[in-house]
Amino acid sequence: MTMAAPHVSGGLPAELNTFVGRRHEIAEVKRLLSEARLVTLVGVGGVGKSRLALRVGSDLRRAFHAGVWLIELAALESPLLLVPTVMEKLEIQDRSVRPPIEVLVDHLRDKEMLVLLDNCEHLLDECAAMVDTLMRAAPGLRILATSRQALGVAGERTMPLPTMSVPDADGAGPSAEAMGRSDAVRLFAERAKAVLPGFEVTDANRESVAWICRRLDGMPLAIELAAVRLRAISVQQLLARLDDRFRLLTTGARTALPRQQTLRALIDWSHALCTEQEQLLWSRLSVFSGGLDLEAAEQVCGGNGIAVEEIIDLVNGLVDKSVLAREEQQNGVRYRLLETIRQYGRERLRESGEEAELKARHRDWYRDLALRAQEGWYGPDQVAWFARLRAEHGNLRTAMDYCLTTPGEAEAGLVIAAALRFYWIAAGALREGRSWLDRLLAAEPAPTAARARALLVNARLAVLQSDFGVATAMLDESKDLGDRHGDALVLAGAAYVCGLAALIQRDPSPAVTLLGEAIEAHRASDDQMGVVNAMMYLATAHSLLGHPEQAADLYKECLTICEVQNEHWFRSYTLWVFGIETWKQGDTARAVEMEREAIRLKQPFDDRLGIALCMEALAWMAAEDEAERAAVLLGASQESWRSFGGPLFGYLSGFHESAETVARERLGARDFDAAFRKGTEMSCAEALAYAIGRAAPRDEQAREASPLTRREREIAALVAQGKSNKEIAAHLVIAQRTAEAHVEHILCKLGFTSRTQIAAWVYEQDRSGSSS
Repeated sequence: MTMAAPHVSGGLPAELNTFVGRRHEIAEVKRLLSEARLVTLVGVGGVGKSRLALRVGSDLRRAFHAGVWLIELAALESPLLLVPTVMEKLEIQDRSVRPPIEVLVDHLRDKEMLVLLDNCEHLLDECAAMVDTLMRAAPGLRILATSRQALGVAGERTMPLPTMSVPDADGAGPSAEAMGRSDAVRLFAERAKAVLPGFEVTDANRESVAWICRRLDGMPLAIELAAVRLRAISVQQLLARLDDRFRLLTTGARTALPRQQTLRALIDWSHALCTEQEQLLWSRLSVFSGGLDLEAAEQVCGGNGIAVEEIIDLVNGLVDKSVLAREEQQNGVRYRLLETIRQYGRERLRESGEEAELKARHRDWYRDLALRAQEGWYGPDQVAWFARLRAEHGNLRTAMDYCLTTPGEAEAGLVIAAALRFYWIAAGALREGRSWLDRLLAAEPAPTAARARALLVNARLAVLQSDFGVATAMLDESKDLGDRHGDALVLAGAAYVCGLAALIQRDPSPAVTLLGEAIEAHRASDDQMGVVNAMMYLATAHSLLGHPEQAADLYKECLTICEVQNEHWFRSYTLWVFGIETWKQGDTARAVEMEREAIRLKQPFDDRLGIALCMEALAWMAAEDEAERAAVLLGASQESWRSFGGPLFGYLSGFHESAETVARERLGARDFDAAFRKGTEMSCAEALAYAIGRAAPRDEQAREASPLTRREREIAALVAQGKSNKEIAAHLVIAQRTAEAHVEHILCKLGFTSRTQIAAWVYEQDRSGSSS
């Protein structure tokens, strides 16, 4: 059974198994996309729409300057999250208060991009409206959608996806040539080899294989479900059991079954071949959205017939039966049900009467996860917590949706949404965080302590979007409730948010007072994270007031506290603003190193706003002596500002204007515009590499020899192309463990901690080589 892999650079997942056949269909989709800007693949579940779209997208990567991007909608239940989800997948971290569709339109307006909009059928009207708006506004955009029915948008070309070709039935039996032409036979053989090494279509089993493919009507998912049975039975036994099962559905007639009935029968069979406990776990796993890990399965699905310690063996059984797909991710192994399989499990769950209980247990687990992440955010596990929350984003949405739609549960939703305060910021999801908080606050108006904290988080997000009027009203109510409940942390947080609002509005004097109060209040509550957060901006306020010594002392204290805790997020932002202050005091070389270190700390979060801020600062620092570099960096950061709705920290905008003026004077208008344009045309990886490269061009004598061996350089280049360890192993025909070991050696030799840094290093090496 096929399954999309985790997200990788470039917008598309890697294929986990071989793609078989469909050459005619691939060519036809490409032809349609050359003629129309919206093409929709339509067909029943299990016919292979998603895999075909992914293959076409992969083939067309180089044809679209802005890339090919996959937007998976199957797990999305709320229509309100459609546009925000598209923005998230396109990595648009907007912090403005504009309507999401306006932000999306602005981002796509001049892009040459192909978007794969997968599984639209349950959000058909919303998808149609969004697509229509985007197609009218973005002439370079093309959309390849998959759905069980057409979107109905003007200019849409639909392509009904047929099942795979099967060998013709004739008295003499299919020839080897006819079998070779059948995509269904090729798929069956390929998947059979995966479960039964050495399997081949031979003269002895040829006719049985042909009949199996015919009985399954060439349905890809049905073929994959059937092939896995060869672990236990022969091809001939498989055919006999298919005949028995389908005869029951057709009262003995050997006519072709309706395709959806064929698939249903195969899933029924898969279900019947599971043990009673595996069937029970299958149904319970259907409450998850976007995948799960083993710990979640144990805590949500254990009990009432399944012992927790048995879950791991049951999960392995479902993986073996191709009910669950196993996904290797950077932060561990996750599992996912294909949407068709998940819907089947949900039907069984409803029939069992356990659905309400399982949904509540699912919510309880993700509420606990959010609270644990909140506690663990400040410290050495911060990056791991961020990665875990990002992987669980779909489940967190489902948990909050349960709280919104189930009477009496809204307060639990407030707890989850408020506990995710730093995740909303780090993930660039301010808009979504505010949306959940707004709806949950409206659903639960009781003056509880949970409401006070949720209001405070919502006000904080509003301030970061410069929505100060709305933030003020929420802060007032939050402070009233904080006084009523004696919640010192709410009152300390309110002082911080008020101080941050003053700072962003370029009013540093009251910011100093409010942020100082926030520091003392957080210290009194023994909240070190709150102290560091407020101290960072108090130092910035002093810097703006012309108090360099006070600012430097506070920055240094802040960095010391963060380093003791091995904390990344606040340390990176402190280095950003401290670097600017250091540059203002005349130590440009040290300031540049601070900004580069800040970028390195931000990379694990993919903090594009923070990286753009550091790139801006590096541009300012280069304007006097390296005007061309400054212009390139200003151009490279321009796209980021467009995505974010304009610079967040407007109190520093004067430096941007001054740097642009100086660089333009140094270069002249024509050369400045050329360098600026070069920056705008850089990919994110190229811009990142340029930003953390050496400040001055490296001449031949200054270049250091690469510390990597020839094989390691080859593997580093494949890492830079976005290939996984598994793909590298296949490309070089080496063991996956060998590839993993090489990547670890590369990281160690270069002193890096992420594959993104390797990619940046490769780009810098190539750039230096081409200029020599």
